[in-house]
Amino acid sequence: MSKSLGSLVEALGGDLLGDPATPIVRLAPLSTAQTGALAFVAQARYIHQIQTTGASALIVMPELATAAAARGACIVTPDPYLYFARLTQWWRAELAPVAAPAVHPSASIHPTALVDPLADVGAFAVVDAEARIAKGARIGAHCVIGARAEVGEGSVLYSRVTIGDDCRLGARCILHAGVVVGADGFGFAADAGRWVKIEQLGAVRIGNDVEIGANTCIDRGALDDTVIEDGVKLDNLIQIGHNVHIGAHTAMAGCVGVAGSAIIGAHCTVGGGAVVLGHLTLADGVHISAASVVTRSIRQPGQYTGMFPIDDNAVWEKNAASLKQLHRLRDRLRAIEQSMTLATRETPESP
Repeated sequence: MSKSLGSLVEALGGDLLGDPATPIVRLAPLSTAQTGALAFVAQARYIHQIQTTGASALIVMPELATAAAARGACIVTPDPYLYFARLTQWWRAELAPVAAPAVHPSASIHPTALVDPLADVGAFAVVDAEARIAKGARIGAHCVIGARAEVGEGSVLYSRVTIGDDCRLGARCILHAGVVVGADGFGFAADAGRWVKIEQLGAVRIGNDVEIGANTCIDRGALDDTVIEDGVKLDNLIQIGHNVHIGAHTAMAGCVGVAGSAIIGAHCTVGGGAVVLGHLTLADGVHISAASVVTRSIRQPGQYTGMFPIDDNAVWEKNAASLKQLHRLRDRLRAIEQSMTLATRETPESP
């Protein structure tokens, strides 16, 4: 596909400096871009790459406009990264237009299910009793939509997504391959050395504009519902336990685990591989570093980190052994301080 630089600006805005007829055949990273590519410069510290990149045109912030224009065509915008994000959406839509909606002959649609005429249902998908598929929704091959489940307008489910019974998905959501919404939460009661299953009677409610990465699992609630609010972004291979509540526009990177009944506020971020223990609360605007383990509630916004840094194994083992002694060392230090305080009180004052 080839587009003129002017057509991009016409569609997305920005100030064009240079030849609007400049052909763009692909979007590329700044460091590897070649002729025909459009790249972006998000920060001033990359100014040295403006002269070395092979890109035909650049997307830059106003502070870099002079340097970019000196080498060739550029689009000037206050936030190049945001502009690039919107450009990728426009580019994909131009490159691969969505096919007309249809229900594949091999799909299994229960007679009581309601599938909008403008929804798309792929090969071997299953839509169970009383499920509702809204206008513009796209259900990929081998998806399963459980009984009484709902998929909102314009939502896209890629192949092998499962939406469990009674679960609800809002509008314009994207669920990537292998996502499971509404599996049973992990609930068992001990009975003489054995486990007795606690039936999970709640569901999952997902808001609008949510994106969920491949093979992520969101468990249904035990009694009340698990809730994912509007605009939440979840990466691949994330586990969300039963009765978790995630606030609007929070984002989590790959392999995060959130245990049951945790409450995550709005506009939070959780780095890859981090763990949030059950029944904890994170306030709005809390940011957890990758690989951290959250063991207590966090009531104030800010950046939080809790990890043991990687090191040479022998050094790590020595440090870990020392760490185990901190409690004992604290008690010894406290005893010394108390002894010194007592001795000071008992020492007679000089005449």
